[in-house]
Amino acid sequence: MAIEVPLYDRDLSWLSFNYRVLCMAKDQRVPLYERIRFLSIFSSNLDEFFRVRMPAVQAVNHLLRKDPGVAGEEPVSEETLHAIQHEIDRQQQEFGSILTQTLLPELNRQQVHLYYKEAIPEVHHPFLKEYFLTRALAYLQPVWLHRKQNFFLENNMLYLVVTLTPDDNPDKQRYAVVNIPSQHLPRFMELPPQEDVYYIAMLDDVIRENISFLFPEYTVTGCYSIKITRDAEADMNELKGDVLEQVETMIKKRELGIPTRFLYDAAIPEAALHYLVAYFNIQPGEPVAGGCYHNLKDLADLPMPVKAPALTYGKLPPARVPVLENAPRIWDAVMQQDVLLHVPYQRYDYILRFFNEAAADPDVREIYVTLYRIASGSLIASALISAARNGKQVTVFVELKARFDEENNIRWSKKMKEAGVKIVYSIPGLKVHAKTALVKRKRGHQWDYMGLMATGNFNESTARFYTDHVLLTAHPDITREMELLFLYLQSREQPKEYGFMTFKHLLVAQFNLVGRFTELIDREIENAKAGKEARITIKLNNLQEKQMIAKLYEAGQAGVQVQLIVRSICCLRPELPESVNITVTRIVDRFLEHARVFIFHNSGREEVYMGSADWMNRNLHRRIEVCFPLYDAALQQQAKEIIRLQLADNTNAVRLDANIQNIPVPAPAEGPGVNAQTAIHAYTMSLSNPA
Repeated sequence: MAIEVPLYDRDLSWLSFNYRVLCMAKDQRVPLYERIRFLSIFSSNLDEFFRVRMPAVQAVNHLLRKDPGVAGEEPVSEETLHAIQHEIDRQQQEFGSILTQTLLPELNRQQVHLYYKEAIPEVHHPFLKEYFLTRALAYLQPVWLHRKQNFFLENNMLYLVVTLTPDDNPDKQRYAVVNIPSQHLPRFMELPPQEDVYYIAMLDDVIRENISFLFPEYTVTGCYSIKITRDAEADMNELKGDVLEQVETMIKKRELGIPTRFLYDAAIPEAALHYLVAYFNIQPGEPVAGGCYHNLKDLADLPMPVKAPALTYGKLPPARVPVLENAPRIWDAVMQQDVLLHVPYQRYDYILRFFNEAAADPDVREIYVTLYRIASGSLIASALISAARNGKQVTVFVELKARFDEENNIRWSKKMKEAGVKIVYSIPGLKVHAKTALVKRKRGHQWDYMGLMATGNFNESTARFYTDHVLLTAHPDITREMELLFLYLQSREQPKEYGFMTFKHLLVAQFNLVGRFTELIDREIENAKAGKEARITIKLNNLQEKQMIAKLYEAGQAGVQVQLIVRSICCLRPELPESVNITVTRIVDRFLEHARVFIFHNSGREEVYMGSADWMNRNLHRRIEVCFPLYDAALQQQAKEIIRLQLADNTNAVRLDANIQNIPVPAPAEGPGVNAQTAIHAYTMSLSNPA
């Protein structure tokens, strides 16, 4: 029976997620500086949306106008584009209201005053002038706008448009642009306190207050902020030859991409705006009115001169894992039993130990790793360099197409290659998003394998605030399949060339992942039709792929209880007749929910998988992803308990309705509420001190 597949628009769904982030900024239960940080996250997310997603939408629409038969692509209607822009405008208005009407007054009550859209009193002017002359002036590059030169606005950089009149000809209007060097200097500056009140000024205003210094013999009549956002969606799919060199070239081209948004201060005079639009060849639809400050993602760096504990989240120290803590070597523990880590609730140091000990162990002969986003000061990459210098065969697959981390990945891949690490670069047409590592040890004639598989990147920086799971295993069948995967990645051949390669334990995109997940859903459907209990619980970052959504609808209609936890994009629409028995929960909190978990009831003999794969077109059809089973009953129980706590959250969790609106989960009439993240922390602490 054909199942109708009602889908919600991907981009409006993402905007619903970003609005949930914005709502955290107005939640009075959240500490003040954390609320400001959520404003920063909202702003950063929206910037990336304009840099990446909107150019992709425009490109698809353009492609389909030329060739309507392009397979797998659907246009975004004008009606939807208008709805997207309307929602963005609405959210930005609310952003400004939260900041100016709620958070800035609350800062004032904490004796902290951020000057925002207001004149800075004379008492601070000497300090500001000194800073301007000794620090800011070194980076300022004023440019007169006239037709004899072609000035290029750099991507996402901040500028002030200055309107001027010559002192000897006040009827003549001139325009100049001055850069705001926030990439070199702090965006926020602490001023000397006055009567126990701490004052903070923005770099933008330091320059505004002293702008006349740059234009002698002119009168400054206005000063307005602008920013241009350029297309960051460089085409890195079909790379041949020297991949590293091509990616480096594409990164440079990306900063020169076509504009997707021209953000300007809404207070700018109409004549000045028309001049800028013509001068910079801004196309219709690109100009967007904003406030007098842009790049408010920098609010994450707002100084906190008052060190009151109530202004930030209390610390949640990561729990220790006794089986690893007490083992002389990680290897000794994992050869005896699988170990599942839950970060950041448990220490990430064990992952660092895994790589460090492998690098130093004289019996370790080979190390294989996939790296997608490498930390800027990566201890893991440093350990791999040491391993190579210690004479081990080290093979690292570096994904050079990891958006916005390409330069960092290139830098580390060059360092590792210089040390003797074998570097394997991107497969043409595919991203490798899997998070896997394999270590091979030889003692006498005996080879032992130990594997590491994760739901998130091997990156100790993001591990501090991304919730993920990491499995350490010596399971012989799983580690053998990991070896097959690394053989495939080194071959650079497309999957169709590897028909002999079968995975029975691992689920690998391009091979068996979609087929196996479909089988697992079908089994629950058959159980429900047979009158048995049937249940599917899935946690993802994004749910968009049409076939998998159709299978979930089919399962719900057959009587399977489907519980979904989807953080961001969700194109499945709950609360419709087609989505009976399906609920969708969204959690936004202090940590970024990042894990992917799949639980199938299987008539009480539950199967639990984790892995790197969201259910998006790109993940299932254009990437190498790996999901792995949990075979150990105790580890399955840990995973299920963490999911149970997330489904029980009634403080920060919301349920999604048919229009992907965030509906708060009702708090209990009596007793304390459940906050999943603090409850999971308590649970992992209990695992380190079992009764």
